[in-house]
Amino acid sequence: MTAVKKELLIFDFDGTLIDSVPDLAQATNDMLTTLEKAPYPIDTIRNWVGNGSRMLVERALVGSVEVTEDQLTQDEADHAEKVFFDAYAKISGKNTVAYPNVDEGLKKLKQAGFTLALVTNKPMQFVPKILESFGWSELFTEVLGGDSLPVKKPDPEPLRYVCRTLQIAPEHAVMIGDSKNDILAGQNANIDTLGLSYGYNYGQDIRELNPTQAFDDFQSLIDWIMTQYQ
Repeated sequence: MTAVKKELLIFDFDGTLIDSVPDLAQATNDMLTTLEKAPYPIDTIRNWVGNGSRMLVERALVGSVEVTEDQLTQDEADHAEKVFFDAYAKISGKNTVAYPNVDEGLKKLKQAGFTLALVTNKPMQFVPKILESFGWSELFTEVLGGDSLPVKKPDPEPLRYVCRTLQIAPEHAVMIGDSKNDILAGQNANIDTLGLSYGYNYGQDIRELNPTQAFDDFQSLIDWIMTQYQ
């Protein structure tokens, strides 16, 4: 494979740069307790993360990855999501951690001249505080949350929006993430995709989605980008 020089690296957030499951699980169980429902083990909730907060809430309410339209009413889901947001806001990311080598890796890419962007399905209201807590706010030129646009990943529009906003052609951009939503968004936007195997992908090997390249740790990703995309 001959790689084309890239300018823009678009990162996913949860499961790619940070492990937020401990906080998301606590907020989910706080929500369930408030609604007088039984809580779940963190490993169960881990398998529900990755499609945004609304889907996490709905999965917790029905106790399954698969949620059908007849299982919940709109009012039930709306109320539960509000309770979840209130619980998550109180936790403030105190148990969220960066994956190994992410901090150093992002700074290395920035220093090498790449433009970094963040496109996450996490609601935007929670993103700036977490970025600030890690000292990453200045690293990302553009940041989109799951509610920043009418659509979110796996729809390609958030990636296209970032490319248009930064005036960088899609062929010079890369989508980097841990889940099916990230890889499909990149493929649908006709940009390279780099997959990470350690995040939240519901037990599916990220390689089965045929990303441009896949890695088992962040350092290997950084090394590959520095040799292939400059």
